[in-house]
Amino acid sequence: MKGTTMTNDFSYFRAPITNIAPHSAFSLLDAYHYITGGIAKETTAHLRTLSGKAHTIYKQNSFDFCTFSGIFSTRRSGDLLRHSSLVCFDFDHLPDVEGTFNVLLKDKYFPTLLLFRSPSGDGLKWVISMERQFLCRERFFPLENQVDYHPSFFKSVSYYLLKEYGLTTDKSGKDIVRACFLPYDPNAYINEKILQ
Repeated sequence: MKGTTMTNDFSYFRAPITNIAPHSAFSLLDAYHYITGGIAKETTAHLRTLSGKAHTIYKQNSFDFCTFSGIFSTRRSGDLLRHSSLVCFDFDHLPDVEGTFNVLLKDKYFPTLLLFRSPSGDGLKWVISMERQFLCRERFFPLENQVDYHPSFFKSVSYYLLKEYGLTTDKSGKDIVRACFLPYDPNAYINEKILQ
């Protein structure tokens, strides 16, 4: 990692998923406008008509994506330029998407920054910040940086979500370079503080 200053910007990539060269930097507001603005509307609708291998191949080849946890020169773990302090939790194949959506919004410990439905429509992507917890912990472990803290934070929050709500997270979220597809969701949520 070449820097330690936290900022909420992260890398945005054009499809397909094999692309490792970022197109530009995105903010949470940029991602929200992308998701709610209809850019991926037709792509998302078509994906939801597919199943099996065709579904997977179409998703990997057709959706733009981002790395919520940081800015990269290329999408490789060793090429992280700056951690964003953001962590994205992925919930797949939920029996009650809307119910879980509301549960996460009401959580009293982790304010939701961005929350949207997955490209397939049966999951959620929940973006929160680890900045407060990192700064608190840094007082006791001053040599630790955001990259070192990321997997520990992810593991702790995942354990909390399982015990508190019975929610299982996709373990790949502990990887800072993890890509998140950007679908169309007109009812995505963004924290009102980001809009100010």
